[in-house]
Amino acid sequence: MSAAPNSTTAEIAAAKHAAIIMVVPLANFIGRKVATIVGKPTAACPQTGGTDLVAPFAASCLATVQTGGTRAVKASATAKTVEITVVPAAHDSTVPIALLGETERKNLEPDGISLTLGPPSGYVIRFTNGLTVYLTGDTGLHAEMRTVAHDFYKANLMELNFGQSALTPEAAAYAVNTLVQPASVIVSHVNEAATSNGKIRSTSRTAAFMARVKGRRVYPALSGTTMEFDATGKCVAGC
Repeated sequence: MSAAPNSTTAEIAAAKHAAIIMVVPLANFIGRKVATIVGKPTAACPQTGGTDLVAPFAASCLATVQTGGTRAVKASATAKTVEITVVPAAHDSTVPIALLGETERKNLEPDGISLTLGPPSGYVIRFTNGLTVYLTGDTGLHAEMRTVAHDFYKANLMELNFGQSALTPEAAAYAVNTLVQPASVIVSHVNEAATSNGKIRSTSRTAAFMARVKGRRVYPALSGTTMEFDATGKCVAGC
């Protein structure tokens, strides 16, 4: 997925190193994992003008936020920024125990539990062409889909994680039709063989969800396919 032309090019996605924009406990955890791999600490992302992060980054870096917090990122030669905001989700948010250090694993394995590193999160990303995307993250239905994603940010494109254990086709369609009301939807993380030769399988959960969506287009996330959207959330390429 990308913003359509009018936006400032790669919109951060082409950067070699990543800014870790997450709630503080999870960002620190991921930052430590990165540091172990590269052999040096993961520092805070450098800023210009007091607030903006400038891509590309010389190294992966931390840009921690709280739920509701926003980071503004721009390409080095431009004035416009992409705004990335962490928003609520409703889902388990524990770390897979296999990712923990050996000592912590041994402490937790007898009880079959792991650690929670902050609340579950989704994202709202506002591109420089005006496209506003709501990335739901793994989530079930929650009221902030309406009050935050629709009412406040006015998201016009929704990337819906259609997790089998969190959303039924009916619930997912309600989130789209009633709560968020975007112009377009990308459905992903469906946990099923939803497509065959790039087409939706009629017997899939995904097909059942799509049949319930009214007044807007739903696009499956297909491997190797990049879709571009204009400022209104309309797909203009790769559809």
